[in-house]
Amino acid sequence: MITPTYGAVRRPVAVLAVSLVLVGCGGGTVATSDQRPGTTSVNGSAGASPTPAPRVALSVAPQQLPGLGSKTWAKVPPKTRQALVVTGRGKNSSTSTAVLYERTESGWHAGASWPAHNAFKGWTDHHRAGDLRSPIGVYPLTDAGGLRADPGTSLPYDQSGGFSIGGTGFEGEPLAGSFDYVVAINYNRQAGTTPLDWTRPLGAGRGGGIWLHVDHGGPTQGCVSLRKKHMKELLRALDPDRDPVIVMGNAAALRR
Repeated sequence: MITPTYGAVRRPVAVLAVSLVLVGCGGGTVATSDQRPGTTSVNGSAGASPTPAPRVALSVAPQQLPGLGSKTWAKVPPKTRQALVVTGRGKNSSTSTAVLYERTESGWHAGASWPAHNAFKGWTDHHRAGDLRSPIGVYPLTDAGGLRADPGTSLPYDQSGGFSIGGTGFEGEPLAGSFDYVVAINYNRQAGTTPLDWTRPLGAGRGGGIWLHVDHGGPTQGCVSLRKKHMKELLRALDPDRDPVIVMGNAAALRR
């Protein structure tokens, strides 16, 4: 993989990007097996009914990500071996749960479950700038950055003062520190660039600046937020060689 180099000289749009970024911006199935001796009976007599052995439960990792319907699952690239699944409580809810899954030869294995926030008005299949909804879909995770120093991620990381933020959120909570650590969600952005890059392939009207960032205790404008300790865990876990993606949306949408 060619790792992009984020230079020290910033484009003039970098600060503008942050000012325009709308801030706040399983387990497996169970299989069973029966082991039945052929001729052993309760009293040891030949020809008597065999004694069945106890049923043994075997934990089997699922071969596709739990909670996804065929339409959503089809959007997950076959080469992907890391997927952060963010499941919203409802279409109009701003609360979610995030689980990082890792794929091995035996199937998908779930990590810890983390509380998360999404946009103030919930979710949408057709995100527009300023709609206060998070975009439903499957998006690569290729680039990271933040106001604070790299916590040890394998993703390209841009530490910059351009990630400074102030003000308050929807519930009056302070936004300071929300961009200490971010991972760019590749919705309407150019992969392989700093999260501060303002390129919008679908046009400015389709929004952008959709990130994973530090939770500030309330709904976002379009992003997904995790507690700071969980953002640091996520950054350290994400591996570009495993082609990580985020699968995000309300539960009903993801089941399609």
